[in-house]
Amino acid sequence: MDDGLRGAISALLEKYDPATTPVADFLGARYDAGLAWVHFPEGLGGRSAPRAMQQEVNEAFAAAGAPTLDAGRHGIGLGMAAPTILAHGSDAVRRRFLRPLWTGEEVWCQLFSEPGAGSDLAALGTRAVQEEGTGDWIVDGQKVWTSLAHEAQWAILVARTDPDVPKHQGMTYFVCDMTAPGVEVRPLRQATGEAEFNEVFLTGVRIPDAHRLGAVGEGWRVAQTTLMNERVAIGGHAEPREGGLIGVVANTWRERPELRTPALHDALLRLWVDAEAARLTGERLRQQLAAGQPGPEGSAAKLAFAQLNQRISGLELELLGAEGLEYEDWSFRRPAHPSMIDGTPGYRYLRAKGNSIEGGTSEILRGIIAERVLGLPQEIRVDKDVAWKDLPR
Repeated sequence: MDDGLRGAISALLEKYDPATTPVADFLGARYDAGLAWVHFPEGLGGRSAPRAMQQEVNEAFAAAGAPTLDAGRHGIGLGMAAPTILAHGSDAVRRRFLRPLWTGEEVWCQLFSEPGAGSDLAALGTRAVQEEGTGDWIVDGQKVWTSLAHEAQWAILVARTDPDVPKHQGMTYFVCDMTAPGVEVRPLRQATGEAEFNEVFLTGVRIPDAHRLGAVGEGWRVAQTTLMNERVAIGGHAEPREGGLIGVVANTWRERPELRTPALHDALLRLWVDAEAARLTGERLRQQLAAGQPGPEGSAAKLAFAQLNQRISGLELELLGAEGLEYEDWSFRRPAHPSMIDGTPGYRYLRAKGNSIEGGTSEILRGIIAERVLGLPQEIRVDKDVAWKDLPR
């Protein structure tokens, strides 16, 4: 870390005591000092510094006991909306949204998947029509599997603006006000008893053209920025050794010797090695990100994360036997920041099933890895040059 960053961190900590300053105030001061995302431009939470310095800055603040936002509640804003707004938003959009996103004053959600367009996002049918005179966009449609829609003030939204061109070409990307008239959020109850996800119905929702990210018809290209960052955020986040579910099961193994068998020992060791390999691969991915934007390699990290969570949570139930099947509460609830680590073994097992769907299904991620990482031939796509309106549905 250079002397300029060290001096800025010291000055901020001297002026704002992390122990007594309200979280939003401290994070706002950090943003204003250019110490939020150091590689962002000056005035937008950064200093145009090398991205590689971000980890050192984060470690310095962590050592001082500085507050951070709950990743479960603000992960979509920090990990997906912010880099997309920076890359494709106007100066006015960047200045309006990045600071309250960083301070946690505004929660974000993601309006991408639809009942008929999940794995094949480009098949989406939510329509956005530009109104003559005002230039505003009027949006109608339905989105699904929307995490935190019941908590969010803002959403990143992809909608179809031209049905007469092939499906990848006729989409546009917007920032949508979740409190606007015509936005209806309905809970989706899961096997865990929670309604962590939601359906969102959009009926005549008005979005100003100023809240468009990227050019009209360039929504697929803009969405790739979001999706690549999403998969890195899910699968490539920093973990200490034995972080995540493998640490939970390893601790149970150490504390409950009566549960041990040679077969379970072998299974645990194999998963421990796989988890450590995934952790180190994620660390290498983060180092690669320091030199540029996330690429398709993040898909591999997310795929490994989903597989590991499902295998580890299954082993935990095998280890605990009937005790692991106990479930403390099936009552309907809507969590603001769900956590697999804090739940019961039965909860972890059920919740892990969703890991291979959310953030890109494992099947789609394997296709991305095959084509964009390994360079294998692309699958035949007969709908590639067909206008969206002519596709069978």
